[in-house]
Amino acid sequence: METEEESLLRSRSRAAKSLPTFPDLDGGSSPGSHPHGNDDNRINGNGKIEVEHVISKKLQLKRRAEGLKNDLMRQFESQVHDFMDSLIEESASLESAPLPAAFSPPLSDKERSKLGHFQPPHGRGKHFVTRRSLLDELFEVNHIRTIYHMFIALLILFILSTFVVDFLDEGRLVLDFDLLVYAFGQFPLVVCTWLCMFLSVLLIPYTLFHLWSQTQSGSHGQQQLYTWLFGSAFLLYQGLGLGFLPTYVVVTNNLPPASCFIVIIEQVRLMMKAHSFVRENVPRVLAWTKDKTSHGPVVPQVSQYLYFLFAPTLIYRDKYPRNPVTRWSYVATKFLQILGCLFYTYYVFVRLCIPQFRSISLQLFNLRAMVLCVFNSILPGVLVLLLGFFAFLHCWLNAFAEMLRFADRMFYKDWWNSTSYANYYRTWNVVVHDWLYYYVYKDFLLISQKRFRPAAMLFVFTVSAVVHEYILAVSFGFFYPVLFCLFMCFGMMFNFIFHDRRKGPIWNILMWTSLFLGQGVIMCLYSQEWYARRYCPLKESSFLDLLKPRSWSCQRGLMAESNKIKWDY
Repeated sequence: METEEESLLRSRSRAAKSLPTFPDLDGGSSPGSHPHGNDDNRINGNGKIEVEHVISKKLQLKRRAEGLKNDLMRQFESQVHDFMDSLIEESASLESAPLPAAFSPPLSDKERSKLGHFQPPHGRGKHFVTRRSLLDELFEVNHIRTIYHMFIALLILFILSTFVVDFLDEGRLVLDFDLLVYAFGQFPLVVCTWLCMFLSVLLIPYTLFHLWSQTQSGSHGQQQLYTWLFGSAFLLYQGLGLGFLPTYVVVTNNLPPASCFIVIIEQVRLMMKAHSFVRENVPRVLAWTKDKTSHGPVVPQVSQYLYFLFAPTLIYRDKYPRNPVTRWSYVATKFLQILGCLFYTYYVFVRLCIPQFRSISLQLFNLRAMVLCVFNSILPGVLVLLLGFFAFLHCWLNAFAEMLRFADRMFYKDWWNSTSYANYYRTWNVVVHDWLYYYVYKDFLLISQKRFRPAAMLFVFTVSAVVHEYILAVSFGFFYPVLFCLFMCFGMMFNFIFHDRRKGPIWNILMWTSLFLGQGVIMCLYSQEWYARRYCPLKESSFLDLLKPRSWSCQRGLMAESNKIKWDY
């Protein structure tokens, strides 16, 4: 289709053709001579314009220019994509590399050796670099800090509503915080249990590894024998000493939920730390047995291992990037924020959860009651999720990082911007994700020679789901695999439906909608089961009765002595 400019040029061409010729200006040509010397339809001589030739040439140049423009744009876009891909691939190594001499003075050999400790062995694994937590950067923006202020205002309203209701019901202000006292009951036993776990992790894995490394200078047969011997001892300690005994203490002493949660979370954390320490250092000793470039294998110092046990990471390195000073005001602020989140959670349960589930538990379990319960549980479930994220992944880890001058603060990424569940799983908890990625996923591929990637992903999901369900089962005192089913069924399904190629705001909305709904399901079903096991206790229960959900058949009104029992929580 002709453009407006081409039509104008065509009309001018036709007008020029209709112009008369003047013999006196034609260079003496006779009236009968042909005005066209060639097939180019030209008008030769002074004052004659080569209109048709100029127009055709201009149109050809314009088409060529448009084609050249499109080719240049495609080449430019391709080069930009290639450059960005290479930049992303090299970002990890560039972040941990020293600055060039144009920006900083040359590093000494000692400084280069120190910098090398931040990098993983053989250039593979996680790189630790100096960086701040994302929320610390975002809170410097007034608009984001206003959202933080809104949550504080909501906490103030929860406190005021609780005080007003208590004053109207009791005629006085009730400040006993009995729910917190109950949830964190038997705290001295929790401290003793944690101290025993920590001392055992500090002494036993390090001693076993140190003794094993000393045996690797002998013959090949002796090396294999001692490897099996010390490896079996380490696995026995992980399964029995660190795996079974803390759980036995928790169950036999009937610890309340928050106290149970502290012990089990620390149990899992210390087991993951011990595994990382052994997994990162065994290849170094095995490499020494092949090369034997030094007098003995490289064994980390006790101080390095002790620092790792407190450091907010699950990936072992001999050294980490460190900040020059500790900001104790920052540490105090983070612990105050943790305390605020604790009271925030208390008021969420007191005002939104306990009154609702006390009344719901009086009804027989059916579809209508479940649907209403799920939607009524979305708000408290989401609040607990956000409070748990802010209190632990931001405040708690940053407080310990600041006290230890640990400089790599990327404990999470911008998971709230995720448009896929695959990205959400990678960015929600970077600390745990790194451990699962390097020690479960990558090691599975290493053993299978990279032939079963879907099976490796399924194995990671299974390990994560089992550990999460184990923590909740021991903390609540009953087995109700809601979280396990959500992980293995909906989590796996959404991981492929909401994949990384899904972009745009609509996918972020769908991700948040499904996350809200999942939190409502978790809060509803676990709370119903909690109250059902208190309203309908079994006098003589079999093993199958312990596995069967009590909330499916419990109705408090059917119990003869239900009115004599008072269950506050």
